[in-house]
Amino acid sequence: MTGSDPRAALRARAAELDALLARLDADESAVRADRADATADDEHDPEGSTLSGEWQRIEALRRSAALERADVDVALARADAGTYGICEVCGREIPAARLEARPFATRCVACAERRGG
Repeated sequence: MTGSDPRAALRARAAELDALLARLDADESAVRADRADATADDEHDPEGSTLSGEWQRIEALRRSAALERADVDVALARADAGTYGICEVCGREIPAARLEARPFATRCVACAERRGG
């Protein structure tokens, strides 16, 4: 990905994440509406998860998608600045395989390992 312009792939991922976040917002709204229904007694339904459990699942997915979306924005800014694919710690090129697996990586493998991730 360092040999070509990464912006198109990053923008495509941003669009995917935006769509996912919109779906999760709609799902959360539906769960909120269900929870507001005074007759909903999902806590005693042996057939499925509770509304509280579903709400927590949606919120966890939303947090994860929002964090990745922020990472994509940072990667796009780095691409615009000409620093995409360059390790922010040591200044070496980030291997293409790492960028393929993690397009928003800001550190090379060695620096990421030293940091613990």
